[in-house]
Amino acid sequence: MNLNQKYQHRMSSKRIKLVRADQTPLSNKEVLISQKKHKFLFGCGAFDSIPLMNGEFQGEDQKFMEERFEKWLALFNAATMPFYWGGFEPERGKPKTKPMMKAVEWLKENGVEVKGHPLCWHTNTAPWLLDLSNEEILKVQLERIHRDVTDFKGKIDMWDVINEVVIMPIFDKYDNGITRICKDKGRIGLIREVFAAAKEANPNAILLLNDFNTSISYEILIDGCLEAGIPIDVIGIQSHQHQGYWGLEKTHEVLERYSHFGLPIHFTENTLISGSLMPPEIEDLNDFQVEEWPTTPEGEERQAREVVQMYQTLFEHPSVEAITTWNIVDGKWLKAPAGFLRKDNSSKPAYDELLKLIKQEWWTTKNLVTDAEGYINVSGFKGDYEVITGDCKGQFTLDRKDETETIIIL
Repeated sequence: MNLNQKYQHRMSSKRIKLVRADQTPLSNKEVLISQKKHKFLFGCGAFDSIPLMNGEFQGEDQKFMEERFEKWLALFNAATMPFYWGGFEPERGKPKTKPMMKAVEWLKENGVEVKGHPLCWHTNTAPWLLDLSNEEILKVQLERIHRDVTDFKGKIDMWDVINEVVIMPIFDKYDNGITRICKDKGRIGLIREVFAAAKEANPNAILLLNDFNTSISYEILIDGCLEAGIPIDVIGIQSHQHQGYWGLEKTHEVLERYSHFGLPIHFTENTLISGSLMPPEIEDLNDFQVEEWPTTPEGEERQAREVVQMYQTLFEHPSVEAITTWNIVDGKWLKAPAGFLRKDNSSKPAYDELLKLIKQEWWTTKNLVTDAEGYINVSGFKGDYEVITGDCKGQFTLDRKDETETIIIL
């Protein structure tokens, strides 16, 4: 199977007519077709863009973080941003909207699609909710969704609406307001409320249900939500593989079970380790607390192989529309060596190999010649393109097949 057959669903074609401003065709001209962005979302957490864009780094630290984000922007076209309620609004009525907005606007200016994560979750939620009755908790939760989705409309039009609902009503590590109302409303009852609020605030937003639980329990929950008419746009699947790579068998099995819903799938939180693996007996990954968790040369080679295989597998599957690695750099969540960069910003093999996939193997650049009427036929990976002839440029998008478009070259 050649590349075009394997990834045919990721590709498109278009007949384009190139004309000057006066509508004169550019006849028999050599042109360069250059892809600028994928339609497929290759994502990563971009939490550090908030302090970077708000002047929290100085001198060499600022330069260091700018260099990190140069590598970030070279590889990724989608960002997940932290809206954990406890950190975003630690004091009731004082959300950190402005610093978040600065970072989001900077990402958008750099061509990055931004997703907010999450609007409702029992972990990292606002501690002041415990002072309220369950009725009041639900009220302020829905108000929070209306406020944040409205404030960021046009900047963030994709949200993890509610996170990890399978465990939410039985979560017992500590008391929290969201588990309280989930017990009251039930899983589907709460999901219905928060999705309705998000949809009302931004009818065009892409709304995700997100969970780490890939068992039958999550399938039953999704099925119940769809039966109830809840407007889930995308199924979010977390794949934190701290205890070892899923491998092809499990990955294909998960894809088969969740693709039957007929909804797009996003792998929302992906991690693959480049050091020693977490012991298999750990049930909650958060229970694994270590002082250091170093990357190793052997682990980095293993991580690169696994990253390439997993991305190839997911990119090949027609239901998958996004893959998000959780951290670009080592040492973030649980201090795990799960990044594609080491702590000193140097690239690990996984970064180099993934860059080759996304920007070379899955990237379209062509030299073509227009015909006498100024037409060219373009085929390539779906996404945004630039057409250049001499010092003149134009833009177009490859998405649906067999379109015809006229482009004015300026």
